[in-house]
Amino acid sequence: MNKVEIYTTPTCPYCHAAKALLAKKGVSFEERTVIDPALREAMTQRAHGRRTVPQIFVGETHVGGYDDLAALERQGKLDPLIAGTAA
Repeated sequence: MNKVEIYTTPTCPYCHAAKALLAKKGVSFEERTVIDPALREAMTQRAHGRRTVPQIFVGETHVGGYDDLAALERQGKLDPLIAGTAA
């Protein structure tokens, strides 16, 4: 099972939606709140320049934001990615 990490801010509705989708699926995740400028900069570098939240990582794979996460779910590709069985 791949580790899921999500970078968030407290007031972001897309962050809440992403966390709700993962929780509904029973997926545990590590949340990192990027109010600290240094942590936001680290997120930006890891996310290939993307500064918006949420930024979601499954294992070493950068999923992107909530829309990207939801698209993977609709396509049936999220579960294999989380399980570590994605092709």
